[in-house]
Order: sequence, then structure tokens, then C-alpha cells
Amino acid sequence: MALVSLQDVSKIYALHVGKETQIVQALKSVSFEVAESEVAMLIGPSGCGKTTALRILMGLETASSGVASVGGNVINGCGYDRGLVFQHAELLPWLSALQNVMFGLELKGVRGSELKDTAMHYLELVNLKDAADRRPYQLSGGMKQRVGIARALAIDPKVLLMDEPFGALDAQTRESLQSELLDIQQRTKKTIVFVTHDLDEAVLLADRIILMRDGVVEETVQVRLPGDRRNMEAVRTSHEFVETRHYVWKALRAYGGTQH
Repeated sequence: MALVSLQDVSKIYALHVGKETQIVQALKSVSFEVAESEVAMLIGPSGCGKTTALRILMGLETASSGVASVGGNVINGCGYDRGLVFQHAELLPWLSALQNVMFGLELKGVRGSELKDTAMHYLELVNLKDAADRRPYQLSGGMKQRVGIARALAIDPKVLLMDEPFGALDAQTRESLQSELLDIQQRTKKTIVFVTHDLDEAVLLADRIILMRDGVVEETVQVRLPGDRRNMEAVRTSHEFVETRHYVWKALRAYGGTQH
């Protein structure tokens, strides 16, 4: 049974340029489903509607038509059944790493010893226990993103939504966080919907890749890789990885994408 569902979702924006109004259709009758504990990657050329679809799932945008739902419940604004990890960590600079993770829990109504204990648990989950008292300016880019992931996971959402969270990081840090995300997903069994421009990242992390172009879903690709995906060297050199990557690369080239 699907946990996440978009059914015939369209999104139309009215852009006011001077005295003129331009109509832009970001999504055109988009439909896809994501099963419980599945990792689904949205990939496609810039401007194809990936982030718009993610924002509708989070409740930050309202669909012009169609239905978006999580767990059978129609999405009507933000909710604690969904957690979002942004492109940049967007941490509150005056709070420590621990306090940033506690922030979402406080909004959810968690109080007392449970508040700090829960926040610390998720900092430990992303290997930042020793950095709990540091402010954002004292954290590296990768550490900030770990705090962002911990903050999103701490409210125990049904679905973790991720909008290119590793795109601005250097290659070594990105691979480290990809491995950590795989480990976290295996331990928590969270359902993840992840937007990326990185083809290797899509194939490495996904159970299923949803290919988009011009506001529509062109096709979905099932990903079946051998062994433990956290062993990235073995996975990247496997026949299954190379074959899947090449297939998706050809599709994206046909769509006019510039994935690497």
C-alpha cells in the first residue's frame, strides 16, 4: 500500500512581470506513489517540477488541481507526519545544534526530560553527539546538514522529504552523508522522497527513480543493486549500478537534462 500519493496533481503559477501576467504550469497531472520504507528519487532537468512536487507534499504549496496525500490523509498544509531537509540547513544561528533539533520537538509539544533526551538521540544518530553545544557558525557544511537531518527525524515523521540536501557539499562530504543516510534509513525504515540533480546519487540511494520533464512524470525506474549499498566502491562497480546509471543517463539526455 502506498504511503505517499500524488494523483493528477497540477500546479499553475501566475507571474506578474511589469503590467503583464504570465501563466506558468509547473506540474501537469503528475501522478506517482511511494510505498512505506521506500526511497524514491525525483530527478530531471532544472525547472521540470521536482521541487514543486516536494513542496506540495510538505504542504508549503497547494496543488491547483489533483490530490496529494500521506497515509491516506489529504495534505492540507504542513504537518508532523512529514519532515523536510532543505538544500541548505537553515539552522537558527543563535541556537546550538542540540537546541536546533529541540526546536521542532518543542513546536510539537514535547516537554521536560523527553525533549532533550529525544533531541540528543537524533544527534547521536547522525554522529554529532560531541557537537551538541556548538552554534551553526562552529559547524562545517556537512555537520550543519546532519543537524538538519536530525531535526527533521526528531519529530518522527512518516515521510522524510529531502530537497537536494547534499548538492552544495564537496564530493567527499557528500559521499560520507550519502552513506550515513543509507545507514539511517536501514535503521529507521523511513520513507524518503528525495530531489536530486546528481545521477550517481539517484542510482545509489533509490529503490525507485522517478524521471520528470516539463512538469510531467516521464517514467519510473526500479533500482536493484547487489549487496550492502553502504559499500559504495563495490556497488558503483557492479553491473547493475552501471547498467541502471546508463539507462537513466540516456533518458535524461533525451529530455535535455545536464546531469553528471
